[in-house]
Parts: sequence; C-alpha cells; structure tokens
Amino acid sequence: MVLSKLPDVGTTIFTVMSRLATERQAINLGQGFPDFNPDSRLIALVDEAMKAGHNQYPFMPGVAPLRQAIADKIETLYGHAYHPDTDITVTSGATQALMTAIMATVHPGDEVVVLEPCYDSYVPAIRLAGGTPVPVPLRTPQTDDPYYRVEWDRVRAAITSRTRLLLINFPHNPTGAVLNDADLDALEKIVSDTGVILLSDEAYEHIVFDGVLHASIARRPALAARSILIGSFGKTFHITGWKLGYCCAPAALTVELRKVHQFMVFTVSSPMQFAVAEYLKDPLPYLNLPTFYQAKRDRLFEGLKKTRFRPLPSPGTFFLLADYSAISDVPEAEFAKWLTTEHGVAVIPIAAFYGKPDAPSSNRQMVRFCFAKQDATLDTALERLQRV
Repeated sequence: MVLSKLPDVGTTIFTVMSRLATERQAINLGQGFPDFNPDSRLIALVDEAMKAGHNQYPFMPGVAPLRQAIADKIETLYGHAYHPDTDITVTSGATQALMTAIMATVHPGDEVVVLEPCYDSYVPAIRLAGGTPVPVPLRTPQTDDPYYRVEWDRVRAAITSRTRLLLINFPHNPTGAVLNDADLDALEKIVSDTGVILLSDEAYEHIVFDGVLHASIARRPALAARSILIGSFGKTFHITGWKLGYCCAPAALTVELRKVHQFMVFTVSSPMQFAVAEYLKDPLPYLNLPTFYQAKRDRLFEGLKKTRFRPLPSPGTFFLLADYSAISDVPEAEFAKWLTTEHGVAVIPIAAFYGKPDAPSSNRQMVRFCFAKQDATLDTALERLQRV
C-alpha cells in the first residue's frame, strides 16, 4: 500500500466543477481561463518560430530574448533591474514557478505563512517540501468597507523563528484584492524585522482596475532584495494552455531555484518562448489589459445586480465574488453544484480556498465568478442567473 505524501488532497474543486459543467452543458464561469483566442499575431509568431527552427531543447533558464524582454518590462513598469542572465528563469507556468520556489527554499520543519483564502497549489507544495503552512485569514468585507484586506499585525504575529517564507498573491485569487503603498510599507517592515523570504505571486499583475497601479514588490528595493517574484504570460496574453511563466529573484536565490527547475521540467517550450519575446516588444497588449477586462467586470457586476446575488467589488484579477445568502443557506460547495446542475452556470465556492473547506468559518455563502469570457457568454450566463 502506498503511503500518500498528500493524504488530504483529492480531485480539486476546479476539476470537479469543470467536469460537472461539461456533463450538464453549463456555462463555465468557474475555472479561470478565457473562452476566446489570443491575438492572432501571437499565434503567427509561434508558427514563425517553429519554421525558423526553434523546435529543440532551449537553454535551461529560458531563451535569452525572453529573459531580456522580462527584465525590460519589469524595469520600465516598476523600476527594478533584474539581470536577465542571473536573476530571471522562465518556467512552465506560474504553478511550476511556485513549486520550484517553494522546493528550493523550504526545508523540512520550516514554516510558511500563507494568506487565506489562497490558491490551491500553495499548501500542497509547502507540504511536499516538508514545510508547515501557517494560515493567516484575510479580513473579510465589512458593511462600510466591502473589500478583503490584509491585517499585517496578524501576519507579523504568525512569523516565528521557524518561518522561512511569507507567501503573498496580489492581485489576489480568489478575492480580487490588491495592495497599496501602505501595504508595501508594512511588508518592508516585516521583512526587515524578521529576515523572512518573500514569495510574491503576481500572476494577475496587469489586471488591476479603476486607474490603480499594480503594487509590485519590485517597486521596493528592500523587498526585491529578499523576494522571489512570479509572473504569468498565460493570464496576460490569454494563453493559459501554453503554460509559460517566470521567476525573478536575486542571483543567490536564482541559483537555488534553477537547481530545482532543471530537474523538475529542465526547460520550457522553445517556440512559445521566442514568440512571446517578440510579442513583448509592443507594450500595448498588456498596458490595455485593465481596460479590456474592466469592461467585462462591469458587465458582470451590473448584470448580477439584477439577480438575487449580491456582487462584491473586484479591484483586480478576472474574478468577481458574489454573496448568495438571499438565495440559499446551504454550504458553498453544495450551492455551486446545485447552481451548475439546476441553472446551468458553474462557479467556484470560496470555501475551497481555505484549509478547512467544510468549517463554518470557511463558508460565508460566497462564490467566485470568472469574467474572462466573451460578452455573449457572460450575457447568456446572466440570463440564466436572473431566473435563480
């Protein structure tokens, strides 16, 4: 009999809900991927790269043009200069980047502070590295302040002599929360006081709304000096299936990251790397992304206001939360399955992002909608939701 390394892990809620959506022919507003194609020019660039002969193993840390393009983008946007040769590694998506970063830095017995609710790959990765996850809940929305927020005093109190890593994710999946300058100030003080390494998942960096600038840790030299920054081209260019991301970190950390990376995947799809490197020469696709997704956010938000759901503000990401307490008092996972089965719209329960999804404290009658969809898809979903 096999002794499981992850005895508490089964099929993820994302797989469960997507399979149920397929079986019921429901509209899938659950899993976070677009139902539209990327820019045809980007697809053509992949074709060109293949025809140019970029079809064999590329350089292990990533092809030079892409690492340079990543360095240029970050320095232009956030002011920090990562060296493309020593500080940047191209990965097979942000999830592999996270696993690599955690395996490279966390040792058996180390603690890792995570913010709950959190993306479902964080805790299993920590456990596989032999670490212990220490969850700190975000402050939930209040009547006079309808946003999830970090209570930094609680984060600081959770850090002990055994803490190796503080893992953050902003813009935040699933809540859409974003950071501001005061949050970066608090982070700087925590890192300065404790010497903890900061792992910053910034997969949604270009999806921040209402004219707000993304508060990347790369904006603060003191943070960048002790941080691993993770990005995702899948979210930025509507190519989640290409699995293309990256890690940026000081050279000493990058050495350790690459030791794990080379034995985890060795390297990443060659033609996709060359295509994205060329595509990045034009900044407009990612600079225009907030406007593109804000229109979809507003479309879904206004549509949900005409239903019995109560939508919450979404400052960032392509997700929006909604309260269903006026419809039902059943637990979130049960409600999500009922909504998919009976009304043909798949969503994700927020309780699934907590370590104890069945606990009453994890069930606040909240579900997550993904609005990275065609307008026609959103409109059809809203028609169905208005009948709930």
